[in-house]
Amino acid sequence: MALLYERLYEAIMELDPVRKCLLTAQLSEDWINRLLERVDAGCILDIEVPGRPPVPKLVNARNVPKRSLSTDQGRKVLLHSIAHIEFNAINLALDAAYRFRQMPDDYVTDWLHVAAEEAGHFALINDYLTELGACYGAYDAHNGLWDMVCQTRHDVLHRMALVPRVMEARGLDVTPGMMTRFAQVGDQRSVAILQIIYEEEIGHVAIGNRWYHFCCNQRGLDAQATFQELIHNYFPGKLRGPFNWPARIAAGFEADELSELENCL
Repeated sequence: MALLYERLYEAIMELDPVRKCLLTAQLSEDWINRLLERVDAGCILDIEVPGRPPVPKLVNARNVPKRSLSTDQGRKVLLHSIAHIEFNAINLALDAAYRFRQMPDDYVTDWLHVAAEEAGHFALINDYLTELGACYGAYDAHNGLWDMVCQTRHDVLHRMALVPRVMEARGLDVTPGMMTRFAQVGDQRSVAILQIIYEEEIGHVAIGNRWYHFCCNQRGLDAQATFQELIHNYFPGKLRGPFNWPARIAAGFEADELSELENCL
């Protein structure tokens, strides 16, 4: 029987995006079908740099290309930035399953499910980019998501609080606006892809919420107070708003929590 953590590491470190997507989908399927043995050999690597192709070049977020939809080039740049987020999200979900080995089997199931859906999102966008005459790697990108993965690799509670509940939840806030912008320029294909991503990302943030509250309950911590403390420690500036209340509520946020967070915007 294949070993879960060896397969997870293989998928994380895979350089080719298409093969990474295939490995990830197979991992999730094999885990569900009980073809993987969960043996912890005790060797958890930090993974400063996960597997990624030589391009895109990673630059400071301020130096990424402009994403105006007023030109075909700007439309491709924006789609490329979304593809980059989804590619990083594959590694992010795989790392969540690989790293925090004290968590229950349901936790592994959830994050392998997320990883497989993120791989599907990446494939949808990259296929469309290819039809438009571009591809993943054609434009510079930044590395903000993985930076937060590295900062939270010491504690699953911190990871669940700050990656799904902050960085991924921000996608729920901005995606409807992007869909409107694409619709205004007549790009219904992008709208349809983003609708799929949006609906599934609500589920991903809900999974983050579920396991964040699980960790807080285990440690006897107040979830809202702990979240506020973590925000203060990791994000010295304010969170970005406004919040998409219906999507965040559907993803497991509480109304009083959102009100408190909005007071800090």
